[in-house]
Order: sequence, then structure tokens, then C-alpha cells
Amino acid sequence: MKSPEHAALGTVASGLLVATLPVSLPFEAAVLLGYGVLLSVFVDLDHFVVARYLAGDWSHLRRCVADPVFAFTEQERVFDGVDTQTLETLRLLSHLLLGGAWVGALALVRPVYALFTAGVLYVHVVADLLRDADVA
Repeated sequence: MKSPEHAALGTVASGLLVATLPVSLPFEAAVLLGYGVLLSVFVDLDHFVVARYLAGDWSHLRRCVADPVFAFTEQERVFDGVDTQTLETLRLLSHLLLGGAWVGALALVRPVYALFTAGVLYVHVVADLLRDADVA
């Protein structure tokens, strides 16, 4: 799924979560909304670590850093040359491992933030799975 699509879903998910979770201050709700949208998009940065593992170098990341417009406008070509089926499986595994660790750490500090993060990441991973299955 492309970044703008994840941002849109992250906005909806974050808004619903902020409305249903016990968040007391309008400022806190606004910060969580922004965090949720950013999390929805930037959780995908772990794809570059997976691509590095599969390709043996950081060429995919270097290309995107050198040309950020390319990174956002031609996302279907960002990982050219990498086995996409393996990348898709490992990126979802990476989301779950990193997301689970982050949710666990947040649960120790502020459980409501852990619930919020888990909800946003759940929507992200389900959206990826639906796209991979050509359902959405």
C-alpha cells in the first residue's frame, strides 16, 4: 500500500481511536492524531532494512534519500531487483516484531498509548494484507 493510502487510513483509525480511548486533553488528542498518521506511514521504513538484508546493500535507501520525490511518487519501483514475495513476507514480520516491542514498551509507560499504537498498527498491517491479496 502506498504512503498516501496509509496516511488516509491512519487518519481515520487515529480519529476513531482518539474518540473511543480515554484521552482527556484536546492537546493530547491532537498529538495522538498526528502520531498515528506519522506511525501509519513511517512504520514502512523497516522495509529498507529488509531490502538491505535481501539485496546485500543499502542502494534502495540511498536512492530514496537522494531523490525523495521518487520515494513518494514511484513507490512501486523503490525495491526494484528485490524478490518482492520474500520482501512482502519479511516486511509484515518486521512490522509485527517491531510493533509488538513498541506496544509492549508503551504499555509499561502509558497503557492507553499502547492501545492506540496497537490499533493504528493493526489497521496498517490489515491494509497491507488486503492489498497483497488484491482485495483492496
